[in-house]
Order: sequence, then structure tokens, then C-alpha cells
Amino acid sequence: LKARGPLRPTAPRRTQRPARPTMAGEKKAEAVKPKAKQVKKSRAKAPSRLYSKGTILGYKRSKSNCYATCTLIQIDGVRTKEDAEWYFGKRIAYIYRAKKEIKGT
Repeated sequence: LKARGPLRPTAPRRTQRPARPTMAGEKKAEAVKPKAKQVKKSRAKAPSRLYSKGTILGYKRSKSNCYATCTLIQIDGVRTKEDAEWYFGKRIAYIYRAKKEIKGT
């Protein structure tokens, strides 16, 4: 065999898919061991609230301009910018109770 020159590094062949990075709270497939059958106990869980209550303060504004697309909201229990960062970009629902029911609403 003749040498054709310096050897170039070649890319490794892909025989298997690379391992997918795990998300927080997700268990790896190898770490999960089959458990023996257990009888499930029906225990009533307390309902969890998936929302936070708050108050609409008004629109973002300056002395002469009013930005109706940006609403200022005060969320109960949130006092600092660091606490509020989790809520940035989240959707809100405007829910209110009327005094009486009109036309089935």
C-alpha cells in the first residue's frame, strides 16, 4: 500500500442517536426500574390553583401618551422585579362577577 499523504481526521460515524438531554424533573430511561405491582390508594388531593389573583392598574403611559396595548397589573404576592420576571409574557384572563345573570351569561 502506498501512502497518499497526511491523514485527515474523519468525522465519526453515527451508529446510534446521541442521548437526548433530560429536562428538569425527568428521569433517565436507564434509571427507571420496573416496580412491583402496588395497590393504588385513592386519596383525595387538594385542588391546586393554576392562576394568581391580581389587580389591573391601568395602561402604560407618560404625561401625554397612553399605550393601550401594554396593561399594568399588580399581582398579589409579587413585590420585586425578580419575583415578577416569571410572569413576563404570560397571558392573563380578565374575570369578574356581575350582580345578576343576563341572558344566560
